[in-house]
Amino acid sequence: MTDAMSPFFEATVRTATPLAFAAIGELVAERSGVINIGLEGTIIAGAFGGLVVAGTGGAGLGFVGAMAAGMLVAAVFAVFVITLKTDHIITGTAISMLGVGATGTLYRLLYGATGAALATPTLAPHPIPFLQNLPWIGQALFAQPPITYLLYVLVPSLAWWMRRTSGGLALRAVGERPEAASAAGISPARVRWAALLFCGAMGGLSGGTLVLAQVGTFNEGISAGRGFIAIAIVVLGRWSAFGVTGAALLFGAASALQYLAQAMGWGLPYQFALAIPYVLTLIALASARSRSAAPAALGARG
Repeated sequence: MTDAMSPFFEATVRTATPLAFAAIGELVAERSGVINIGLEGTIIAGAFGGLVVAGTGGAGLGFVGAMAAGMLVAAVFAVFVITLKTDHIITGTAISMLGVGATGTLYRLLYGATGAALATPTLAPHPIPFLQNLPWIGQALFAQPPITYLLYVLVPSLAWWMRRTSGGLALRAVGERPEAASAAGISPARVRWAALLFCGAMGGLSGGTLVLAQVGTFNEGISAGRGFIAIAIVVLGRWSAFGVTGAALLFGAASALQYLAQAMGWGLPYQFALAIPYVLTLIALASARSRSAAPAALGARG
């Protein structure tokens, strides 16, 4: 049993990492009052941007390209929902479709029909001495690529920033009562622009993690619904940084269940294991009937 659980925990953390980055970005966007349904397009744009830049500058620079690509897509979304005050859901859906279509087209133009086999430089795992030898969780938490360790710093830092700083207070004020925030001298538009650009950077980092730390290549379906799952993770995590991280690990465990099933010889159909994260998504959204933790102005135009 122990031999089976260690790879399961490793797979859980590995699968949860890109979900956590995307969900953290979505958390900040939603705390400002904006639902970024276009997160799926942001993730795949980040994956493609990371692939292109890493091909000439290496994996490290590839993550910069991934974040830049994600921020570009988020900026397009922000122009519509903040400046032009369009509907968040409709605009986000269009942005997701645009991201998938544009990256697929550019991929074929740059790499041709055989580009599916294209490999790119990836970050190797960097085990942390002593910690990697902890039973059960050592390999899972402390023998990962460096990008995973960034989460260990980012999550508590974001939780502290949102609760203890004037910037975090401004973010939450805009998400709750933008009119009152504006009367206090806070620009809702400026705060939301910053929140969406951060969301774009995290979404791009999510896509970059998939290509540059896990898969090692790009395909048109690489995001595989992770943007929509990240939105459900924010709901399940009740709009808090630590809650979102825990929910991401839950979804990661659901995705990693297929590896545990194989190791334990449970004989579960492969398709069943693949469907579990999406079933959890539906459950999370169904549980959102009580929106007491959601920002009051979430999804409002303006």
